[in-house]
Amino acid sequence: MTESNSAGSSLRTVSTPSNYIRTMIARDQSNGKYGGRVHTRFPPEPNGYLHIGHAKSICLNFTLAAENGGFCNLRFDDTNPTKESQEYVDAIKDNIRWLGFNWHGEVRYSSAYFNELYSFAIQLVEKELAYVCSLNAEQAREYRGTLTEPGRDSPDRNRPKNESLNLLARMKAGEFADGTYTLRACIDMASPNINMRDPVLYRIRHFAHHQTGNKWCIYPTYDYTHCISDALEGITHSLCTLEFEDHRPLYNWILGQLDLEKLQLASDLAGSSSQYVLPEQTEFAKLKLNYTMMGKRNLKAMVDSGTVDGWDDPRMPTLAGLRRRGVTPAAIRHFCESIGVSRSESVVDLGMLEHAIREDLDRNAPRAMCVLNPLPVLVTNMEEGQVQHLSMANHPKNENMGRRQVPFDRKLVIDRADFAEEPPPGFKRLVPGGEVRLRGAYVIRCDKVEKDASGNITRLLCSADFGTLGQRPQGRKVKGVIHWVSSGHGISSTVRLYDRLFTVENPESSEIEDFRKVLNPHSLQVIENALVEPSVMKEQRRICFQFEREGYFCLDQLDSTTERPVFNRTITLRDSWSG
Repeated sequence: MTESNSAGSSLRTVSTPSNYIRTMIARDQSNGKYGGRVHTRFPPEPNGYLHIGHAKSICLNFTLAAENGGFCNLRFDDTNPTKESQEYVDAIKDNIRWLGFNWHGEVRYSSAYFNELYSFAIQLVEKELAYVCSLNAEQAREYRGTLTEPGRDSPDRNRPKNESLNLLARMKAGEFADGTYTLRACIDMASPNINMRDPVLYRIRHFAHHQTGNKWCIYPTYDYTHCISDALEGITHSLCTLEFEDHRPLYNWILGQLDLEKLQLASDLAGSSSQYVLPEQTEFAKLKLNYTMMGKRNLKAMVDSGTVDGWDDPRMPTLAGLRRRGVTPAAIRHFCESIGVSRSESVVDLGMLEHAIREDLDRNAPRAMCVLNPLPVLVTNMEEGQVQHLSMANHPKNENMGRRQVPFDRKLVIDRADFAEEPPPGFKRLVPGGEVRLRGAYVIRCDKVEKDASGNITRLLCSADFGTLGQRPQGRKVKGVIHWVSSGHGISSTVRLYDRLFTVENPESSEIEDFRKVLNPHSLQVIENALVEPSVMKEQRRICFQFEREGYFCLDQLDSTTERPVFNRTITLRDSWSG
């Protein structure tokens, strides 16, 4: 197939593995269910930033709709204003666009359906399928029962419907304090499924909403809102993660009790020729990665405690963090496709994501040179002020990426790790009296080592063999190749070396009391005064590079300045964690 976003722009050709959800949709299409429509939705709660786990759901919902000529809505399930904000709304929209998808029509909000949701709540009370309950939260938990014991009826379960309607109206009018009453469905307190034991549909919360302001002081619960919002939008396939499987009976019960005609008249399909059929919920296993913490509550705790530098810290598994680290949307999409869709809970090795990132950047990132720990080199057989501009390929396997001019002059720097006075066995870099090739340039020989009064090496005096540009030296074999930068033309830069944030595979384990105790102390190392070849600042559109022999890096768009760029390491060249 040709991978594309919902706007239809082609990305690249990939194979599409089948899964049970694709098979289900194909069967529905074949049977003419939903009148041939496929309409999905991505329904985030705006109570935090999206993370890599959400990317799986985004890719699944948008891609399945696009594959079948359908639509995918973006709908914010904004029913808890105490934990939501416009900042999260804006960040979620931005991250979905960055990932390469466009939603159908305008952005939608569950709060836009508050009037309809309230009307349907009245409908349930009138049918004696809901009642106003005066139990507080602690009492309600006590009455609810356990997994092995049935619940007990609320003392208000048989409250006359007119009394419940009156109390519900007064709740809406703001007469009561938070927690005084709730509206509950009247289902079965003895149900083996705890979600069916008279779940709460509305609660009182005197709190301003980021979309509706102070218009409402009662807010519907997620379970009540989600299924009705799906129905109002004409959603066909409501795809949820596996923890909502036990909520599916409630999803179906709520929709089954409502007046279908009124539901249809209020829906997006009203007046159309499309077949109106109630949506069905289907579950899939969420994405779990080892060495990664993805619970929103825990991520927020890391942000609030200053453990990380915000939601977009490049060590975070958020899409904003991955983006700032230099991970590409293509790498994330291909990773999500490669792990597949199943109903089995499992933990994916973080190495799979890292492999997808390396594979993408190896193919697409231009090459450049950066010296992290500079050691000055003086090319003694070049004249002062003499500069040569050497032509180097931007990518060794892709001529279409063009070439760049790299200045070579008398004063260079190499990495201190590439020189040893007393080399260990197998050392193939520069040594006193030895030779090494400079990447894309000449073979040089170390003739003299200069030191300060403390015995620290301050500079190497070397001579270049100018007959070795693109040629092997005559009569001798040079094994080592090292990177370099002109000290006079190079750009002084800050480089951040990022690594995994945690040292244990499951930082969210119940056995770990404080996640801060399992933080990787080397998750961030900051190097000042690294030297980068000047071409990287001339290619602003190419913010991701492979710095030869060092790894993949990106220009930090937030912290970089014209005078001093900041580069974040996206990933190392090889996996340093396996084994």
